[in-house]
Amino acid sequence: MQKLVQIGTATALFLAAMVASADQRPNVILLMTDDQGYGDIGAHGHPHLITPHMDRLWEHSVRLTQFHVDPTCSPTRSALMTGRYSGRVGVWHTVMGRNMLRADETTMGEVFRAAGYRTGVYGKWHLGDTYPYGARFRGFEDAIVHFAGGVGQTPDFWGNDYFEDHYHDNGSWRPFQGYCTDIWFREALRFIRENRDQPFFVYLPTNAAHQTRPHVAERYRALYDHVDTTERLKVFWGMISNIDDNLGVLLDRLEHWGLIDNTILVFMGDNGTCMGQGAYPPDQRAEWSERFNAGMRGGKGSHYDGGHRVFCYIHYPRGGIQGGRDIQPITAHIDLLPTLVELCGIEPPEELAWDGESLVPLLTGNADDWPERTIFLHNQRVLDPIKWRNTSIMTDRWRLVDDRELYDIGQDPGQQRNVIDDYPEVAARLRDEYEHWWEDISQRFDETTPLYVGAEAESSVQLSAHDWMTPDLGRLPWNQPHVLRRPETNGPWRIRVVRPGRYAFVLRERPAVADFRLTANQARLQVGDQVDQTLPVSDGATGVRFEVDLTPGDMELMTWLIDSDQTSRGAFYVEAHYLDE
Repeated sequence: MQKLVQIGTATALFLAAMVASADQRPNVILLMTDDQGYGDIGAHGHPHLITPHMDRLWEHSVRLTQFHVDPTCSPTRSALMTGRYSGRVGVWHTVMGRNMLRADETTMGEVFRAAGYRTGVYGKWHLGDTYPYGARFRGFEDAIVHFAGGVGQTPDFWGNDYFEDHYHDNGSWRPFQGYCTDIWFREALRFIRENRDQPFFVYLPTNAAHQTRPHVAERYRALYDHVDTTERLKVFWGMISNIDDNLGVLLDRLEHWGLIDNTILVFMGDNGTCMGQGAYPPDQRAEWSERFNAGMRGGKGSHYDGGHRVFCYIHYPRGGIQGGRDIQPITAHIDLLPTLVELCGIEPPEELAWDGESLVPLLTGNADDWPERTIFLHNQRVLDPIKWRNTSIMTDRWRLVDDRELYDIGQDPGQQRNVIDDYPEVAARLRDEYEHWWEDISQRFDETTPLYVGAEAESSVQLSAHDWMTPDLGRLPWNQPHVLRRPETNGPWRIRVVRPGRYAFVLRERPAVADFRLTANQARLQVGDQVDQTLPVSDGATGVRFEVDLTPGDMELMTWLIDSDQTSRGAFYVEAHYLDE
């Protein structure tokens, strides 16, 4: 299944000549929005959205019209960053410790940095926050991000709400003025301005229009006051219009600085719309009926096309990529890393293997013999993957869904007519391909991505309930509003103690900056089979500190905060500090 990196001879010669004749290698800007679906752009027929700059980019770019990603955030990001299927690299959920990209995977940031590019990331990383998973440890020299999957989720700075927030700036939290999306673009433009005389790679994954805490400036929400719809939808549209304004500034600055011709600009979504049609047929959920999804079935999280077919525009006319046209063959997020590497003339490590294909022949119009492909995706959102769970096996023509439904996508893009009984041989062929794919990617499903404690690169870390490895998603306090409700719930962290020595663990319900006084009168800490201690809680305490000696290894960490009536909850936050050997 995996493909060693290969570049066709003719294409290699063309690109070598192009790079050699240029003043410098092309810059790369990869802009990915959150929860904005294929239909959430004016150029794609949306009846209300105001997106003039996205529409302008659409007009002048190559459009991948059958471009597919995973149905949710972290899986898409892991596949995008590695060129490998999300299940292969250990990311199949957005929480539960299953959103962290394995430490032995090579990221897009690392590839570009090793090739001499300056690298920066601004916005939503969502592949782990601490060493070795955080963006600043994965090839990005400049990393300004919020934590977890959305502003205001449990690991994020306490109280963040999209405006005047604290964000993680290369290792420490600092306050920023303004609205989140404006900040990401502003910092990206600062980085570009500072590095415009050398090749740069900017990864700009906005958290908007994700709605953990739906907020946008009133002037953007008010753009849609004339539409008879819900306030939530007006906010969603307003968030997209704000992104559009920032995109316009980015395009203008690139042109002003003379960078637009020598910059590969990729603009894409991370999954289907969070405001699209849900259950099918649409009249089963009346609240979805007014929401536009370009005729596709399903929205974010769905394994029907509406959950994973997203927009992807590529603008780079200097590289022989003539805009204003559509590319019809099926493509995917796993293709972008090999494509960008080839366009930039980068020689990747020989041992690097990708699941994706370079799209350069399609982009440059030299794809007369483009092969038939099968692409696989699933939406697991469970602690451990389950075979055939929420699965779609895709070719240019067919979609085999859950081994029960088959759709001829050219004739039936809305996936309304199941024709599996009419084409049993097609279903059998796709089923066999899935069986081989599953056998290939499942070889490391029994592994976890443990949280590192005591690493030299980050000797103090904060763990949060977002990463409890519990199968009960409904009881997982993955966002701060849930933490505020103080649920009586618990779960284990999987940790890796890196160095032998003495450690301090501080158990809290809320992080130290919240100054929240515990109601518990006892606290218990269990670290594998090495520690099981209970301490009293002092009156008015905001945390309970344990000091213990540990030896290296992988183990579970569990905590309890126990009230006088013996009800208990896990510590939603734990500080882990390496003290000394």
